[in-house]
Amino acid sequence: METSELLKKVRRIEIKTRGLSRNIFAGQYHSAFKGRGMAFSEVREYQYGDDIRDIDWNVTARYVRPYIKVFEEERELTVMLLIDVSGSRDFGSVNVMKKEVITEIAATLAFSAIQNNDKIGVVFFSDKIEKFIPPQKGKKHILYIIRELIDFKPQDTKTDIGQVLKFLTNAIKKRCTTFLISDFIDKEGFKDALTIANRKHDVVAIQVYDRRETELPSVGLMKIKDAETGSERWIDSSSARVREAYKEWWNRRQAAMNDSFKKCRVDSVSIRTEDDYVKALIALFDKRS
Repeated sequence: METSELLKKVRRIEIKTRGLSRNIFAGQYHSAFKGRGMAFSEVREYQYGDDIRDIDWNVTARYVRPYIKVFEEERELTVMLLIDVSGSRDFGSVNVMKKEVITEIAATLAFSAIQNNDKIGVVFFSDKIEKFIPPQKGKKHILYIIRELIDFKPQDTKTDIGQVLKFLTNAIKKRCTTFLISDFIDKEGFKDALTIANRKHDVVAIQVYDRRETELPSVGLMKIKDAETGSERWIDSSSARVREAYKEWWNRRQAAMNDSFKKCRVDSVSIRTEDDYVKALIALFDKRS
């Protein structure tokens, strides 16, 4: 992409997402995430009304009565964006591609973090760590992130979510709020890595998908291509059985993904490319507040 065109895109996204984060998300972001940046202080005996998620099971087992961990709020958060840059993001059946929606969501969250005096870092991943931008503050840092979101060219096309979660767990020592933004088209399992990452950090999953991924149109013979592996095949989309089998596959996949989030105690939201991601993010923030 030429420099002048890139700068125009950066400016356009900056104006839109900075306005959203300032005018819409400021209060929700602070209440949903600011209080989650906690440093462990001590343990005390459980009292009625305490959050059971704070129970220290090791101490509880030792004294045979429930104890909870007491935390102190840190002055600032570290926010990490884990951005899927695999081949499947280059798809869109309406007016926008998945990667464009991912870019806007990521930029909005980045501006929200900066406005709350938090550090923001980014990891671009495919089936490997493509690029790591360490957490920093400031507008210059944000604009650098937006440029990379728009113009980053990954080396690989496949996806390995477990790999980036392991990287997060090992690379970021201080507890952080992490937004994992992906279409979650991953043939490898990531539940164990997600469980471990969410114990150390506060992980939030944001799925971006296209409606054409959920069901096939009846248009006769179709040549489909796997954007991550390059494999191609012909299917007869006029067959009701083929369309139903595809829809069932999608529903099973979504159910398994949501079940993993639930068991790992990870808050999540699924956003379709043609829908209003602003409403979806506000609903997510409100749920956490």
